[in-house]
Amino acid sequence: MDRPTLPVGGRIRHHRQRLGRTQAVIAGLCGVTEDYLSQIERGLKTPSPDVLTRIAAELSVSVGTLLGDPAEPSTDLPRSASDDVVHALLRHHSALSTTPAAAHDLRSRVDDLWHTWQTSPTRFTEAESVLPGLIGDVETTVRARRFGTDPTERRETMRAAADLYGLLRSYCRRAGRLDLSLMVADRALRAAEDADDPLRIAAASWNLGHVLLSQPGDEQAASDVAMRAADDLQRTLTTAEADAVRGALELVAVVADARTRRAWAARDRLNERVLPLASRAGEGNVQWTVFGPTNTELHAVSVEMLDGDAVEGLRLADQVDTAGLPSQERKFTFVLEVARCYDLRREDAAVLVHLLELEDLAPEDLQRSPLARELVVSLVQRSRSTYRRQATALAERLSLL
Repeated sequence: MDRPTLPVGGRIRHHRQRLGRTQAVIAGLCGVTEDYLSQIERGLKTPSPDVLTRIAAELSVSVGTLLGDPAEPSTDLPRSASDDVVHALLRHHSALSTTPAAAHDLRSRVDDLWHTWQTSPTRFTEAESVLPGLIGDVETTVRARRFGTDPTERRETMRAAADLYGLLRSYCRRAGRLDLSLMVADRALRAAEDADDPLRIAAASWNLGHVLLSQPGDEQAASDVAMRAADDLQRTLTTAEADAVRGALELVAVVADARTRRAWAARDRLNERVLPLASRAGEGNVQWTVFGPTNTELHAVSVEMLDGDAVEGLRLADQVDTAGLPSQERKFTFVLEVARCYDLRREDAAVLVHLLELEDLAPEDLQRSPLARELVVSLVQRSRSTYRRQATALAERLSLL
């Protein structure tokens, strides 16, 4: 049956089954009874706007998708990738047209861009001003050095390329181009392999795992990719840096477990495998993974949030100090998940406070976050008069009204 012809209950059932979730799980996370959700899916009950918003958020679709209304404002991830960046990624860069750059120059430019990407509240705007030229220079130099006679220059060029494509994976995913995110993750892996760099090969697999986590239904594939890379790295390197990247790979599997409603497995992996690696590696940012004890604590909050246990999630969140984290993106995700925990408890004032904090912290990320947009829509629909004006103004700034 064509999905647009389904009634709202049928669409809810379709998306629930697509994710492999039971009525009991979705009902519990949305604060309704399993029988009530069953009646909605069978067309015997019509969900209120509040309940429909909660169901949409748990199914990772927009309210408009469940209503079958193409005119409904979408809260899905907006496609916001710069045309110049996309063109730079897709065009052919001839090694004969320009002079190859020195590897140390590419390294400096890539490192500077990574610093901007992890620390700037306007990181998309700043990155888009640099990426087209840097992509062109890296691609041209890779082609020129791939069969060159200087093995050191060739290897350092491939390392710089792997690191640039790792950043582009994050950019493309956040900009709503999962197709390009998968492409650049593959380029990162190939460049790391050409450099014969085990640490970067593992980091490229970490990037690929995150692309797969972005696509509902691919959680097991993400976990498999990460665990194979972690095993390969363990056999190759026994350094603190290797421990950090292995820990980051283990966290991919933690998220995969949590998103497939295997919270017990996610908790066990955190305690038995991730915490020892975090203790050995310490706080750090090896290959820009931000892995360490603090990031491990943040993932413990994520597990409880995804499991619908807002009380435990907020308890754990109160014990986390993110001041020393080198990544604004990771801080953003943490505050967003705290907002989601408050949303599960229907503490709307707290949800609004955290959403406004996110707007101050990283306005461009807020604009591009599907969960944040869903929280804003839900907040507007049920907000009280005391803070309705603020919630509505936020929705308007995000072009949701």
